[in-house]
This record gives sequence, structure tokens and C-alpha cells, in this order.
Amino acid sequence: MAVVEQVRGPADWRADQLADGGRWRFTVDEAQRAELRAAVAAVDAAGVPLDGLSRADFPLPALGAELDGLAAEVTGGCGVGMVRGLPVTGLTERGCELLALGVAAHVGRLVPQGPDGAILRHVRDRGADPDRPTTRSYEHRRGIGYHADPTDVVALLCVRPARSGGLSTVVSSVAVHNEVVRTRPDLARLLYQPWWYDRRTGDGPDSFAQRPVYARDGDRLAAHYGPDYIRSAQRGAHVPRLTPAQREAMDTLDRLHADPRFSLGMDLRAGDMQFLDNGVVVHARTAYEDHPEPERRRDLIRLWLDTGRR
Repeated sequence: MAVVEQVRGPADWRADQLADGGRWRFTVDEAQRAELRAAVAAVDAAGVPLDGLSRADFPLPALGAELDGLAAEVTGGCGVGMVRGLPVTGLTERGCELLALGVAAHVGRLVPQGPDGAILRHVRDRGADPDRPTTRSYEHRRGIGYHADPTDVVALLCVRPARSGGLSTVVSSVAVHNEVVRTRPDLARLLYQPWWYDRRTGDGPDSFAQRPVYARDGDRLAAHYGPDYIRSAQRGAHVPRLTPAQREAMDTLDRLHADPRFSLGMDLRAGDMQFLDNGVVVHARTAYEDHPEPERRRDLIRLWLDTGRR
């Protein structure tokens, strides 16, 4: 049985503490933007495939040290990173993809997303029905509840924001965990037990798996929460119904994640790239409305990264 006690460290933050600043964000200058544009042009001309791009293919002498510092803050500090001012304007779609992949390769190793092995996903409204259990969150414009992705780090490059909405909000899983341990230790113990999740890969038994919401990785918290995927797992014929205590635990987490003491909003603009450590941070998105013109519609590029921790 895991020891259920509070976890301390730099990933234990409240919204006002993170908003006050720190080493987790910076804006690239014009020389660094020129370096990035040159790197994109070089890998594009060389025909480097998207799924084969590595840090070695995308050298950044001027920016690399700052990205190394950002990676250290994401994986060993507060769990959040933000780079602003990346030169997406004027790039083709492939150019934006190469830019996202090249920058992310300096933070971690790029890993495929989903059963088709895609190295990136465009987060766009495709008109998919969000109420279908197999619909993915990147396919629709409805709000998405607080959750963690199933890799060490998730990165999002904003190519174009929506006309309105689409606010990204982040919460320290460590801070919420500590609040539950302090106020509801009975629910905290329950959250360390296995829960059923829906992988949304189909209707067969392989689409469902178990894992705890909270676990310990040495002195570090390893959190994995996705209420939408827990609730949709109820469609599995062999998955037991959620107990009243489990529902209360989820209601408690959802309430704390939405609490302004813990949640910090980030209005991503074109050229912003966000990095989140899924073990210590959960994130959500508000619903959004798009521009009518296809070329102006919201587009974010999502990447999954492995840092060797899991």
C-alpha cells in the first residue's frame, strides 16, 4: 500500500505563485527567431521526415541553452514551461510542424500518439461529436475537463487561436493532491487504488485498462487523472460501476481543479508553445468559437515527449 502523505517540492504551487513569474517562461528574441527560421528551412530542404526529426537535425546554438533550462524546469521544477514568440507567421503547415518538432526535440524524445503512430496531432475542430465515446478531445471545440496525457510531457504550439474561447488552464496535481490528503484522507487513499480508464481505441476489452489516479515515484508524485475517460470507461461490459465513494472523489477533484486558488489560465497566442509535465500538472480547455474562414480557424500542434522517467 502506497504511503498517503503530502508531497513537497517545486511542483507544489498555487495559481498566484506561478503567475508571479519564474524560470518557466521566456520570449525568444529576433536573433533566436532567425535561427529557428533557418533551422526549419534547412530540415525542410533536406526532406527530413516528420517522424524522423531529432535534436541533432535541429541545432539551435543561440536558443539551445534556454531550452535546456526550460526542460529542467518542466521535468524537475514546477512542471510548466512556456516559450513565446516562435516564428509561425509566414510558415507553411509543414513548416509549423517542423518548428514544433524541432523545438520540442530539445525538451524530450518525441513519441507517437495513438494506435496509428502519428508523431503529431493538429488540435482542430473537425465537427466530431464529443458525446461519442471514441471521439478524441482534439477533434471538437467543446470544453475539455482537467486531465493528464499518457506521456511524460505534452507540448502545444499555437499556430492560430480561436476567434473566442479555447483558454488553456493548468493546475498543480501536487497542490490538489496535498489538499485532498489534508482534508479528505479517506478519498486520498481511494485515489491511490486502481481505477478503470477508457483508451477509446474501440469497443473491445483492450480499450479499457486500470491504473491509480495517484502514485509515488520515489519522492515525486505521479498523477494520472482524466474524468472524461473514467466516465466513458463505464461503457465497458466488464468494467464495474463507479461506487458512491469514487464519484465523491471525482467530484472533489473536479471542484478543486476548478478552484481559482489552484487553476491558472493561459490564453495561448500565435507563436506560444506550452510544455506540461503530466505527472505533476493537469490541464483543461474551455469551449471555443472559430472564425468562419478555414484559413483563420484555431490550430494547435500537439506533441508527446518522453523524458526517460516512465
